[in-house]
Amino acid sequence: MTGKMHGVAVDAGSGLADSIRTARGPRAQPDDLVTFKRAVLETLGPGASTVLLDANCGPELLSAYPEGCDRMLAFEADTYHISADDRITVLPENFTIHDYPDMGVKQLKFFMYYAPDDDPSLNAQKQDLVVDIGKKCREVGIRYLMEPLVYHPTVASGGPDYAALKPDLVRRATAVFADPRFQVDVLKVEIPVDLGYVEGFGTPQMSHADALDAFRAAAAEADGIDLVYLSAGVAFEWFEASLKMAGDAGVDFAGFMCGRAIWSDGVDVFGAQGEKALRAWLADTGRTRLARLIATLN
Repeated sequence: MTGKMHGVAVDAGSGLADSIRTARGPRAQPDDLVTFKRAVLETLGPGASTVLLDANCGPELLSAYPEGCDRMLAFEADTYHISADDRITVLPENFTIHDYPDMGVKQLKFFMYYAPDDDPSLNAQKQDLVVDIGKKCREVGIRYLMEPLVYHPTVASGGPDYAALKPDLVRRATAVFADPRFQVDVLKVEIPVDLGYVEGFGTPQMSHADALDAFRAAAAEADGIDLVYLSAGVAFEWFEASLKMAGDAGVDFAGFMCGRAIWSDGVDVFGAQGEKALRAWLADTGRTRLARLIATLN
């Protein structure tokens, strides 16, 4: 890729819509989700290399992209919509990959929940879908950003047991989707450690040195494919610290794609004070946060 990606992700779907509806209360309007996303796009877009939008709201906001900010659409029906227990991503019905060029969109993002230790037949089904999307991206000449979100079939995330497993899960998932058969251009990957269990941040289950090793081990599996880190809804300060840790580990990562860590506090601002206050908050705190994350890349 040319330059580093400093992306803002505002592709959240029904979950964000519910949060906004709750924050707005009796002031809620049917178009609040689009209003919120437009505010993020227009306010933070000028300082971002790209803004990622969802398949539902994204098409009507394409004309609002500021100059110099690349368009990117998620190829997912809803980032919180997965099919049953298999966690297979549901695809959008309102457009296909072959429509991307006509929409002026040159980058596609697709996420898949992936457990390296899950049923091999299920994982083969997921891999086939990722392969098919890669093939179609090549056919129309658009850039494929693939996001494997790891989990374990029996150990729930968020606790110390999962924190111990996470570095290896991220490493193994990175290795799988770096294979050339997927035709992935960029891997959007999770931070390979849970800072809540890293020395200097939370319960010191993992030393700082081991955390740096985890970054190196996972990144090495990318085998030359560009890596960008996602924020996964952590607090802004922890995502900033994670990017700095990747730099300290010597990882040559290609940038970041950050969503809620930048703008989630704006939901309550929007709920209590409306769009004008939201835009003012984004212009102040939101832009400051984006600039701080960009500074970690230097």
